Amino acid sequence: VIPAFNEAECVGELHAQLTRVAVGMGVSYEILFIDDGSTDETLARLRQLVQQDPHVRVLRLSRNFGHQTAITAGMDHAAGDAVIIIDADLQDPPELIPEMIAAWQAGADVVYGHRVARKGETAVKKLSARLYYRLLRRITDVDIPVDVGDFRLIDARVCRALSALPEHNRYVRGLISWLGFRQAMVDYVR
Repeated sequence: VIPAFNEAECVGELHAQLTRVAVGMGVSYEILFIDDGSTDETLARLRQLVQQDPHVRVLRLSRNFGHQTAITAGMDHAAGDAVIIIDADLQDPPELIPEMIAAWQAGADVVYGHRVARKGETAVKKLSARLYYRLLRRITDVDIPVDVGDFRLIDARVCRALSALPEHNRYVRGLISWLGFRQAMVDYVR
């Protein structure tokens, strides 16, 4: 599941990287892009990918609803035994997916991509992210892992449980932690 808003320059390369990983693993897969109301050429490029690759599907939202809504829509429309969420901006490495799948096959229901370093980001961005996750952890009773984003693998059972929740304004990261399924982390450098 790949939320995309104005990512015309990235979607082709991300598709190529994801395809290499999936073909290399020999797994059945689909690549589901969610166009979150892009105003650039993202939708046109995604439609080209659909024409070229039967593994690609596109869900188009009528306007920009935001990242969390796009992720939720993607999980609601995804097929398969597990869903991997990855942003379209190429900051998270598709090469980590085999490790995530291995952790899932070993029994984890949720496998987080855990950022051990954030290359190419300003000191202010790094500090604000560090403070945000730690503050969030202090003000809630939910054990939300620090230094993880939306790059993760989620078992289909977790997706169904998340779909059953009535929240409209979702914070998917928090809700997934709140559900309480077995969790694991795979470290990487962003």
